[in-house]
Amino acid sequence: MFAVAKIPLAGWVQSLVDWMTKNWAGFFNAIQTGGQHAMDALTNVFTAVPPLLLIVALTIYAIIVSGKKWGFPLITFLGLLLLWNQGLWNDLMQTTTLVLVSSVISILIGIPLGIWMSKSDRVAKVVQPILDFMQTMPGFVYLIPAVAFFGIGVVPGVFASLIFSLPPTVRFTNLGIRQVPKEMEEAADSYGSTPWQKLVKVELPISKPSILAGVNQTIMLALSMVVIASMVGAPGLGQGVLSALQHADVGNGFVNGLGLVILAIIIDRFTEYLNVDPIQKLANKPTGRFKNWKKWVGWITTIALIGGTGFAAVQAHQKEQASVNIVYVEWDSEVASTNVLAEAMRDHGYNVKITPLDNAVMWQSVAQGQADASISAWLPNTHKAQYDKYHKQIDFLGANLKGARLGLVVPKYMTNVNSITDLDGQANKTITGIEPGAGVTAAAEKTVKDYTNLNGWKVQTSSTGAMTTALQKAYSAKKPIIITGWSPHWMFQKYDLKYLKDPKGTMGSSENITTMARKGLKQDKPDVYRVLKKFQWDKDDMEKVMLDIQAGKTPQQAADKWIKENPKKVDAWFAK
Repeated sequence: MFAVAKIPLAGWVQSLVDWMTKNWAGFFNAIQTGGQHAMDALTNVFTAVPPLLLIVALTIYAIIVSGKKWGFPLITFLGLLLLWNQGLWNDLMQTTTLVLVSSVISILIGIPLGIWMSKSDRVAKVVQPILDFMQTMPGFVYLIPAVAFFGIGVVPGVFASLIFSLPPTVRFTNLGIRQVPKEMEEAADSYGSTPWQKLVKVELPISKPSILAGVNQTIMLALSMVVIASMVGAPGLGQGVLSALQHADVGNGFVNGLGLVILAIIIDRFTEYLNVDPIQKLANKPTGRFKNWKKWVGWITTIALIGGTGFAAVQAHQKEQASVNIVYVEWDSEVASTNVLAEAMRDHGYNVKITPLDNAVMWQSVAQGQADASISAWLPNTHKAQYDKYHKQIDFLGANLKGARLGLVVPKYMTNVNSITDLDGQANKTITGIEPGAGVTAAAEKTVKDYTNLNGWKVQTSSTGAMTTALQKAYSAKKPIIITGWSPHWMFQKYDLKYLKDPKGTMGSSENITTMARKGLKQDKPDVYRVLKKFQWDKDDMEKVMLDIQAGKTPQQAADKWIKENPKKVDAWFAK
C-alpha cells in the first residue's frame, strides 16, 4: 500500500481565516459596530413598546388576517401573555430582532440570486453545490469564523444564521420561476414585454406561492439557529435554553423552549396568510356597510402602536452613569460570582451587561476588547492554554477568590477509594466530566493517560448540569461514581464528597479565580476598573450563593440575598 501524506486542510482553512481576520479587520469591525448599533436600536424599539399594547396589537392583526378562524388569534394572545408573565419579554424581543434581521438579509440576497439561477443554467450549476454545502454543514461550524470576524454578540449570530437560512429562499425562487408555464411566457413575449416586464408582471406573481414558501422556511431556519447563536453571546431566548442545558434545568429549559415554539407559530401563521390564493382572498373579503372595517381597524391599531411606543420611549429614557460588559463561563461558580458583582454594581448606579460564553470565546472577547472584563479566569492550571495565548493582550487585576481546587471527586461512601491509584474498575471505568473544552476535563484526560491503573478508562464529557445530575442519581442509589470536581461548588455542601489524592499532580495544584480586563479599561472607565480590582470574596461566600441557586432561587435573587447579608464586604468594593 502506498502511504499518502495527510492533506493539511485544517491548516489551510485556519490560515485563510487568520489572513482575512488580519487584513480585513477594518471591514469586519465596521460591520460589527454598525450592525450592533442597528440591532440594538431595533431591539430598543421593540422593548419600548408596552408589552400589553403589543400583545393586543398583534392579536388584532391576527384576527384581521385569519378571517373567521379564531385559533391563531387565541394562540397569539395567550402565548404572548404567557411569555410576558414568565418574565421573558425582553428575551423574546431580542430573539425577534435576531430572526428578523437575519431573515430580511437572507431574503434580500436570496430572491435576486434565485432569479439569476433561474435565468442561467451555468449560474445554477455553480450555486447549487454551494447551497448544498451551506445547508448541510453543521450550524456550530459557522460560529468559529463568525467569532473570529465579528467577536461576540448578535452580529456573529446573524452571520451564522444568514449562512444557514439563506438556501431555501434561493432554491424556492429558482424553482418557482422555472415552473412558470411556457404558455404564459410566450404570451408575454407575443405582446412585446421586455424581460423586466415579463419578470415583474408574469413570472414573479405566478411563482409567488413558491417564493413565499421559501421565505417561510428561511425564517424557521433562522429561528432554529437562535440557541446555537447564543453560544457566542447572541442574547434572547436561546441563552435561556443553553443555560438550562448546561445546568440540567428542565423547567427553565422547557419555558424558554416554549417561548421559541410560540414565536415560531406566530411567525409561521403570519407568513402563511401572506400566501393566500387571490380567489380565496376575494371570497373572504367583507361585504356590506362595514366592508372596509379590516383596513380601518388595522390603521387605528398601527397608529396606537406607534403612539404608545413613542410615549413609552420618552418615559423610559434615562442617562446611564457608567456601563460595563462582563463575560463569564456558564459554570455554577462563575454564575454566582458574576451575578453578585453585577447586582452590586447595579445597586451603585452602573449599567451592567453580563454575557455567558464558551470558555475560549470568553478569553478571546476580553483580549480583543469586545468585552470589558471577566472575573472567571482560573489560573494557573485550568485556563493555562488560554492564558498562554492571550495574556499579552489582557490586563490581569489579581485574584478575586483564592484557594480554588480541581480534582477527581467521589462520594465518601466509596471508603475503599482514597487515591487515584486506588481506582481499578469502579463506575464502569468511567470518569463523568463536564464540557469538552474545560480545563478540568483536559486535566482528567491527562490523568487517564499518566496513571497506569487507569488503562482502559475514559472521560465521559457532558455538561456541568449533566454531571451534577449523574452525581445526584448515583448518590441517591449509593452507587460508585467518579466525577471531575472543583471547589468552591455547591455540591460539597449538599453531598458528602471527597477529593482523591493525586500523587502525580496531574489534576493540578491550588488555583486562584482571577479578574481580567481588556487593555485600556483603566483609562476608559477608571471607576469600573477600580471596582473590578477591589472585588474579592471567599469560598464560603460563593458556595452560599451557589447553594441558594441550586435550591431554586434565580441567580439575581441569590445575589441580592447575599449582598443584603454582607453589606460591609460589598461597600469595600466601591470604596474610593
